Amino acid sequence: MLKEMICITCPVGCHLTVKQEGDNIEVTGNTCPRGKQYAIAEMTNPTRMLTTTVVIKNAIYHQLPVISSSPIPFGKIADTMKLLKEVEVEAPVHEKDVIVKDIFGLGIDMIASRSMKKVG
Repeated sequence: MLKEMICITCPVGCHLTVKQEGDNIEVTGNTCPRGKQYAIAEMTNPTRMLTTTVVIKNAIYHQLPVISSSPIPFGKIADTMKLLKEVEVEAPVHEKDVIVKDIFGLGIDMIASRSMKKVG
């Protein structure tokens, strides 16, 4: 399998070519070792930081922005979004409060990315 990608680990944005044959992965186009590590991770176990919102009650806004505490395996993103769609929190909430702990046993929390005071 031959795949082209752009490395996002630094501002250079190297154009990588990744050749995978079984467990053997060959990466070209990277100008630093991080490019190779990035390409291998993307081919074997891609992950993404997740930023989204959850419903918050009794706050000035109706949505609270949240972010994952670390990257989530790509295959769990849709399940995580479905779970978060059902989450409702009550104000007040402080930035960095854990909103959902240990999603799917991955050791990854969803945390508030801003504070919201209680109103009314």
